[in-house]
Amino acid sequence: MPKTPEISAPEGGWPLGWGASLREFEVFLAVERGLSSNTVSGYLSDLRLLVLWACEREIAPSDLDRDRVTGFLVSQQGTGKAARSLARLASALRQFLGFLRMEGEGAAGPEAVVRPPRPPRILPRTLTESQVEALLAAPDLNTPLGVRDRAWIELLYASGLRVSELAALSARTVYLDEGFLKVLGKGRKERLIPFGESAEHWMRAWIALRPGFRPREDTLFVGRLGEAISRQHLWRMLKAYARSAGISPAEVSPHVLRHAFATHLLDHGADLRAVQAMLGHADISTTQIYTHVHQARLRTLYDRLHPRSQGK
Repeated sequence: MPKTPEISAPEGGWPLGWGASLREFEVFLAVERGLSSNTVSGYLSDLRLLVLWACEREIAPSDLDRDRVTGFLVSQQGTGKAARSLARLASALRQFLGFLRMEGEGAAGPEAVVRPPRPPRILPRTLTESQVEALLAAPDLNTPLGVRDRAWIELLYASGLRVSELAALSARTVYLDEGFLKVLGKGRKERLIPFGESAEHWMRAWIALRPGFRPREDTLFVGRLGEAISRQHLWRMLKAYARSAGISPAEVSPHVLRHAFATHLLDHGADLRAVQAMLGHADISTTQIYTHVHQARLRTLYDRLHPRSQGK
């Protein structure tokens, strides 16, 4: 497992048993919980603040009790950290204390972490349906690569895939006749996602052209030389197509298309649980953010159109 730079120890290593605890916690998160390397790195980066605070006071992991945990959180609140940063720190600390309890160490469990102030709700950026249509029309369909790009943009919007899931999507896990695809998401959880006729049409068109690129990879979408397309390249191409469609590139990303997928489904009456399953959210509270987007759009529409609205 690669060394996580954010938690790099001082020369001689972390004292008081912190080094061993952190290494074991990293393995637990990556192997037993199956979290992504970015998530693991984020947890360890936040925990570095706890380690520095504890080492200054000669507190070992096994000495963490409720009063000390509270003292640490109060000290972090005193630094002027934003509510969102404090919430992320509290989440990392809760995970770490739960791990220590499971290992028989520490005098405090996850319940010792006082719930920080709720961070302000930030509604996800999305696109209107007309903006999505303009984006879909941007690729040049007279070229094989344009057909490929129309296919993957259609699929992103039709399925709500994460860009990393799209980049890794195997040609063998797309079932065109049945109208669904199988994807391995976060935590290596498998889910089935349906897609519509438009996405099916363009994927069939691309699959017919794909052998001409002599694919070196099993991935569905490949580059000029048959190589797998990275998520960074997909991101850059989408920005370029946004510019061609007359949309500010700052407003468009693969994740914004994922937001548009969920928001437009709810706009047209989809069930929240069904949207949760398609997005691969473990907790429905994560999906509920889209109901707020939906309500905000309804409010704007009402204020603009109703004759008795205060916005008139």
